[in-house]
Amino acid sequence: MSDLVQPVGSLLRDWRRRRRLSQLDLASEAEISQRHLSFLESGRSAPSRDMVLRLAEQLAVPLRERNTLLLAAGFAPLYQARKLDDPGLEAALRVIELILKGHEPHPALAIDRHWTLVRSNGAVAPLLAGIDPALLEPPVNVLRLSLHPNGLAPRVLNFRQWRSHIIARLSEQIDASGDPVLVALLEELRSYPVPAGSRPYRPSDQAQFGGIAVPLELETGDGTLSFLSTTTVFGTALDISLSELAIETFFPADQATATAMGRMR
Repeated sequence: MSDLVQPVGSLLRDWRRRRRLSQLDLASEAEISQRHLSFLESGRSAPSRDMVLRLAEQLAVPLRERNTLLLAAGFAPLYQARKLDDPGLEAALRVIELILKGHEPHPALAIDRHWTLVRSNGAVAPLLAGIDPALLEPPVNVLRLSLHPNGLAPRVLNFRQWRSHIIARLSEQIDASGDPVLVALLEELRSYPVPAGSRPYRPSDQAQFGGIAVPLELETGDGTLSFLSTTTVFGTALDISLSELAIETFFPADQATATAMGRMR
């Protein structure tokens, strides 16, 4: 958190605009008058602690930033921000490891809010064979690993489609959070070259799985593997570090991939 905290009213207004809500929209959802919200945003009125939390909830403000709002309003932070190696988080991390292990023989990994690898299961490492060791030095960023020319990029057969999917997903995350670290990551990813010989990306490719998923088609020693991914987040976590974790699980998109992954067990 920055030592230079903006007035709480300005922060609330920024979050409201980021969510593309009018003052009337937010006031209605928070069950307060538009006039009162206007006074809060302009600094003519000071919000109570409960009001800060009520507005933050309606605006789906991340827990880390809710603490910033509380500090700006003159209140103590509510949410803990423990490091993942804190003994108090051991039980939660064991659950995450069980989820990852239970997804084998298919790949699964846990990432933080900046797409840094936190944990992975045994099915991930075989897919990373031949990658530049420098990209595997901690902290490992999985998006960089995916699109970097010395990473998986030369082996991603649908690179243009996959990159478009990642860029869109990261852009949505930036739009929701305004995180400057993610903004820098997006610019970096956009600067990477397209591997030679990459096939064109056609809008019709999106219809392959009914328009609801984008596959990752990866060339490996076991042939072409095709995966669909899902993301799981812990919406009820009260610790900031846990609330920012996500689990990416990859499922075989065809029988050939399922058979190949079964042989790797």
